[in-house]
Amino acid sequence: QAQLVESGGGLVQAGGSLRLSCAASGRTFEAYGYNMGWFRQAPGKERVFVAAISHSGRSTYYSDSVKGRFTISGDNAKNTATLQMNSLKPEDTAVYYCAAALGILPLSPRRDDYDYWGQGTQVTVST
Repeated sequence: QAQLVESGGGLVQAGGSLRLSCAASGRTFEAYGYNMGWFRQAPGKERVFVAAISHSGRSTYYSDSVKGRFTISGDNAKNTATLQMNSLKPEDTAVYYCAAALGILPLSPRRDDYDYWGQGTQVTVST
């Protein structure tokens, strides 16, 4: 059974930092290579792409809204992906979801290209 579990959300003041982690477990992830991504969904809005990292860790991809402030990293040995978020803004407030796309594929910002999703973790940035 494949499972993604996020952790690390919380409340922070504008300008602060948070670190999100996603742990992948299950034989599916052990058997296949996979890219990992982060998406976020603000109240009343669609879920949108934030960042992604390739299975090798050599390639990353960011949305324009977070480029230069967020950093995605991965640890294949631990099957984890981390999103370091700096210089947070109130507009970063959302539920953040971890996702995995099976296979050695180009990085994608499209939700439909991801096969597994975590349950989400709330990030709230206050003014």
